Amino acid sequence: MRTGTIGNWTWRVVAIVATLLALILALRVLQSERQPDLKPWHTWAPNEADAGEIDELDWPGWLAREDALMKDLRAHLRASLDASDRVAANRYFDGSPLYSARFAHDWNRSYELLPAGEPRGAVVLLHGLSDSPYSLRHVAQAYVSRGYAAIGLRLPGHGTVPAGLTRAHWQDWRAATRLAMREARRVAGPDKPLQLVGYSNGGALALQYTLDSVSGPGLEVPARVVLVSPMIGLTRFARYAGIAGWPALLPRFSKSAWLDIVPEFNPFKYNSFPVNAARQSYELTQVIDAALRDAVASGAIDKLPPVLAFQSVVDSTVAGEAVVGTLFARVPRNGSELVLFDVNRASPFDLLLSPTAQRGLEQMLPAGAQRYRITVIGNAPGDTVVSENSRLPGSTATTTRRLDLPYPASFFSLSHVALPFPTSDSLYGTEPDDEDYGVHLGAQAPRAERGTLINGADTLVRASCNPFFGYMRQRIEAGL
Repeated sequence: MRTGTIGNWTWRVVAIVATLLALILALRVLQSERQPDLKPWHTWAPNEADAGEIDELDWPGWLAREDALMKDLRAHLRASLDASDRVAANRYFDGSPLYSARFAHDWNRSYELLPAGEPRGAVVLLHGLSDSPYSLRHVAQAYVSRGYAAIGLRLPGHGTVPAGLTRAHWQDWRAATRLAMREARRVAGPDKPLQLVGYSNGGALALQYTLDSVSGPGLEVPARVVLVSPMIGLTRFARYAGIAGWPALLPRFSKSAWLDIVPEFNPFKYNSFPVNAARQSYELTQVIDAALRDAVASGAIDKLPPVLAFQSVVDSTVAGEAVVGTLFARVPRNGSELVLFDVNRASPFDLLLSPTAQRGLEQMLPAGAQRYRITVIGNAPGDTVVSENSRLPGSTATTTRRLDLPYPASFFSLSHVALPFPTSDSLYGTEPDDEDYGVHLGAQAPRAERGTLINGADTLVRASCNPFFGYMRQRIEAGL
């Protein structure tokens, strides 16, 4: 009798869970079907090398493979675009001003930048998810100006079409990182320092490579790691992102494989975003968390090179507190530093700042003395000029240095995507230079009725450049 009762309750729980899951999937189907139709760049992608193939390639082989897939991409799209896709706002239309093949330099490609003389060292730069090597070109140029060779890697699935991210795996990105570091050693020569820079998801890859290098033989250990908006932790939604794509197993609901389907008007970044991309990033963060725990347990964490990280206190893409709690709470006393960019506390609209934004800095700053330096770039209420407020390792005292930098009144805060771009960046800057990439996205200050701009253009109101990039560059160069 008792066993039967337990069995009945078990079946009831199973039925309730199944019903809830079916309801969630039905809502997901309804949501995805409201999205625009899929375009050729959502349904086809060139054939990328996987992790096993990448491990067998050298840098010339990687570039040759990249040449082939770019030619394949352009030929396929040239033949598959219909009349409605042949518009100026489509980066994949060869008559568009956004078409990257027409630029003097196509920053969707892997690249090497060399100094005038013999390199003093080399740096590998890893861009973010859905991004391209364009995103770290200004940081690369900072290294080159100091005599370093810069290796800008295009990670698999990027720089081509958004559909490339429906097939990509984090293991492919890890293999490509190893390849780029092998090339960095070849270019720099023996015994010269190698550094590793990672932005967003590239920051996760940079950290993961570094943990692999200090935990076992066979990999070059970087002399320093620079992280920009690192994707060490993600919001909780990313954990369940894979479920959102389940309906796409049925061809009728193929749009469910996408979290966003929007026009592609950015020449160096995807606007559309597939479920798989979120899932791969989440898996990578879990691998990093486990690797950090293992490194602490084995003592390998003591071999970790200095880490210099830059993070906006307000970040809607990554869990900024994970940079503190997951990474910096475990670094040894090796000269590492965390630089935080606070909100604008002298903004004329500071009363409109959300409570979360107002308390963001307070919630991220750890209590007590730490093994690393903590620096906050921010201003006081009523003061438009920012200061550098630092706590040295082992100290709770704050040293303040006033910087000759205003916090622009038009910025409430920085953002996840803003940090690696100066205000002069042609694509994302608020004061763009005269480089021609078809559009100056960061210089726009759109004012219109809702629905006036094309779907996805609401991203134009997000901070897209860093008014303190010059300070960030100085801090990076100081470590060279």
